[in-house]
Amino acid sequence: QRQMCIRDRRKLIPALYHRHCAGQLPEQARIITLGRRDLSRDDYLASIFDKSHAQISEKYFNAEQWQAFSGRIEYRKLDANSDADFDNLAEHLQDAQDRIRIFYLSTSPDLFAGICQRLARSDLVHENSRVVLEKPLGRDLESADAINACVESVFDENRIYRIDHYLGKEAVQNLMALRFGNSIFEPLWSHGKIRDVQITLAEQLGVEGRGEFYDATGTLRDMVQNHLMQLLCIVAMEPPISMDADNVRDEKLKVIRSLEPFTAESVRANAVRGQYQAGIVNDDKVPGYRDEPGIGADSRTETFIALKARINNWRWSGVPFYLRTGKRMHEQVSEVVINFFSLPHAIYPASEHGDSVNRLYIRLQPQESIELHLMAKQAGDRNILKPVKLDLDLTGSGERHLDAYERLLMDVVRGNQTLFVRRDELNAAWQWVEPIMQAWDASEKPPKFYPSGTPGPAAARDLIVRDGRCWIEDTDQG
Repeated sequence: QRQMCIRDRRKLIPALYHRHCAGQLPEQARIITLGRRDLSRDDYLASIFDKSHAQISEKYFNAEQWQAFSGRIEYRKLDANSDADFDNLAEHLQDAQDRIRIFYLSTSPDLFAGICQRLARSDLVHENSRVVLEKPLGRDLESADAINACVESVFDENRIYRIDHYLGKEAVQNLMALRFGNSIFEPLWSHGKIRDVQITLAEQLGVEGRGEFYDATGTLRDMVQNHLMQLLCIVAMEPPISMDADNVRDEKLKVIRSLEPFTAESVRANAVRGQYQAGIVNDDKVPGYRDEPGIGADSRTETFIALKARINNWRWSGVPFYLRTGKRMHEQVSEVVINFFSLPHAIYPASEHGDSVNRLYIRLQPQESIELHLMAKQAGDRNILKPVKLDLDLTGSGERHLDAYERLLMDVVRGNQTLFVRRDELNAAWQWVEPIMQAWDASEKPPKFYPSGTPGPAAARDLIVRDGRCWIEDTDQG
């Protein structure tokens, strides 16, 4: 018997609906959504139907299944700062003391500590209770430590699930399977074979009504110390002893601790921050960041970051990792690209299709896929090579695969922490990004501006071009 206390989100309700349809939610499981608005249950269900339905493919939506699923859902008004509201929730849950109880906190991180303390005060936490925390957890190492200390005073570390949905994506899981479930990649996975690694998380959306939150957070806190860091760790980690949660997270922690620390000088040389201006995205005119609601006219908050990182260990010595993320960019894409070295001596004529660098693409969105790009002989008599792709089918012959939140929510229910971030990982990530924050806070220079609908500021291209390389979309364009 399982019980979930969550706030509704665009991803969570559809994820739970799919797990309901798959028969993975026990008959007596309840989903209790908590919010500040005073709504009846019927009004709440009506308010989430359109938003949830839009996220569920018509192929997989079934009206009868939705009706049965919505029968699990309750709505209760709760003020995160009200002891009385938590007492009322505890009274409501008196008949479910033996169930697994999951508290999903999708509030501002500033409320995490107070919520956990009120959960404990109202006797809502027992040995089968777990808590899920969304990012960004804190604004820096000090605030993250303070939040974690308060949460850990209520929940043991093995009952805390710091969620990063990128780790639940099918392509990321298959990257780990490719690396650690096959023998052919290990000899290639190191310096001398890999020329560079590029990780890009690009969005076409702007701040989407979250101006006040985003202006106080910025891209470095919102994306780099969590999503980008976790993807870098998956690419660069050593093979763990087993897939046990702590063995995997031990290896990720080693990667973060091996990252070359930033200094004020290296921030100037190897870090670019940008901010989008008005432009055209998908043929639509969009405003600049400073013209968005809730944004100050002279805001210096970054909406784009490009970094050159190095990992100081034997495997990755000398291999640059180029990290890039931004809003209002030219395309919506999340991908990891492994660029291998070219042949030391080419015996075939130059390809008519551009360079002959072998690449491994791990795409997380818009479609999850893994592709290995190779060179093969072009049909005909001439010894001319052309690029070909080996495409790994991640969907199981067209079968639907789990959304990241589906996988992660069920892992919380099952008590599997492999795909969640441990506190020492989080602390090490904050330690690495803090010098960047401090250097930018001390600088009088504003972010580099870039028009919406472009790949970011010109300085980001300069960052990689001076190493004799280019971002992958420039390579693809020849």
